[in-house]
Amino acid sequence: MEHPELPGPTQTVGGTAEILGDADRERSYVLMLDGVPQSHVDLDDPAHLEFEYVRRMGHVLDLHGEDGAALDVVHLGGGALTLARYVAVTRPGSRQRVVELDEPLTDLVRSTLPLPRGARVRVRAADARAGLEALPDASADVVLVDVFAGARTPAHLTSTAFAVQVARVLRPGGVTAWNVSDGPPLRFLRTQAATLSAVFGHVLLIAEPGTLRGRRYGNTVAVASDVELPVAGLTRRTAGDPMPARVVAGADLTAFVGTALPVDDATAVPSPEPPAGVFG
Repeated sequence: MEHPELPGPTQTVGGTAEILGDADRERSYVLMLDGVPQSHVDLDDPAHLEFEYVRRMGHVLDLHGEDGAALDVVHLGGGALTLARYVAVTRPGSRQRVVELDEPLTDLVRSTLPLPRGARVRVRAADARAGLEALPDASADVVLVDVFAGARTPAHLTSTAFAVQVARVLRPGGVTAWNVSDGPPLRFLRTQAATLSAVFGHVLLIAEPGTLRGRRYGNTVAVASDVELPVAGLTRRTAGDPMPARVVAGADLTAFVGTALPVDDATAVPSPEPPAGVFG
């Protein structure tokens, strides 16, 4: 398919960014960072979520609160602002705050891939945890965490102290969803589930069955709240996705976590390095 002229490789804080046209969808684009697919955007249909783990985060958003009602959403990690675009069109009037350290990347995205008309999205150039700590108590309905340095989540965004800050910013009944990347033997994923469970009363995981069985590296969405989560609704939606996922909650989650312990700032580590060739 034909795409307009794009700016080509651009040096940003995080590395070399490039926006490429999607060969299968008109006016759709993939943001690459150092050769790794980082985000997908469909300018004509911002509600289209191409990446599987992003679609799962979309399900969490869809099932939170009243259908279609405006939300206050905090995005830790901006990328191409895919989920900010999604919220803007599925929940008009939502107020969204994005914390993205890489300001040149944000400038590239906003100049090349404009946001939907009427989107109320503010982007602050800051470290994700520092930006979170600067937000007022009980000021968000949803906090989404999707932050990478290279292809790894930084250690300071994986601890109980970080989770406590997320809980502080959420309103009562609010929900948070984290993108957690891991592969066999899933040690990091288990500790992240334990860490969230130490702070929140209700936690679940959403992932492809092969990832949860420790057969392959992949992205898991960890969801947490101080109130019951929509397990049945998420199970139905994720089972119907192009790549069906499994929801792990309750006794199944307890069994999955096993003897894994929460991590604090002193013991936290970054997510594992992806195996060679995992991104093609």
